[in-house]
Amino acid sequence: MDTTESLTIRPFEADDRTAVIALWRACGLVVPHNDPDADLDRAAGRPNSDVLVGVTPGGRVAASVMVGYDGHRGWLYYVAAEARGRGHGRAMVAAGEEWLRVRKIPKAQLMIRESNVGVRDFYAGLGWNAVPRIVMERWL
Repeated sequence: MDTTESLTIRPFEADDRTAVIALWRACGLVVPHNDPDADLDRAAGRPNSDVLVGVTPGGRVAASVMVGYDGHRGWLYYVAAEARGRGHGRAMVAAGEEWLRVRKIPKAQLMIRESNVGVRDFYAGLGWNAVPRIVMERWL
C-alpha cells in the first residue's frame, strides 16, 4: 500500500460500526470491561463528544479517534490506525485536537496504560507531556 495514502476525516456514521470496532480490536484497544458498541452509542454524534473516522480514498475506515469534553477538559480515546508510519495516527490526533479547539476547550488529555511505552513515545513525539496525576476509578 502507498505510504502517502490520504485520509478523509469525518464523523462516524452508523454504517462504520463494524469496521470501527474491528479496527479497535486489531489495534488492541478493546479490553473485556470495555464494550465498544456501548462506547460508540454513548459518544458518537453527541453534543459533548463524537467519534471521527479516517477513510481511505477507497472508502475503507483506516483510523479513528473518540473525542469529547467534560465541561473542564477534553479527552481523546480510541486513537487507532490500521498501520504505522503513514501519518494516520498523527492525523487523527490532530483532528481530535481541532474538534476541541472549535469548541474552545483549552486542554486535551488522554490516558495510556503505563506498560504501553510505544504509545507513550508516539504522543511525546506529538508534543504531549506526561503529567504527575493519579487516576482513580469506581465501577458503577
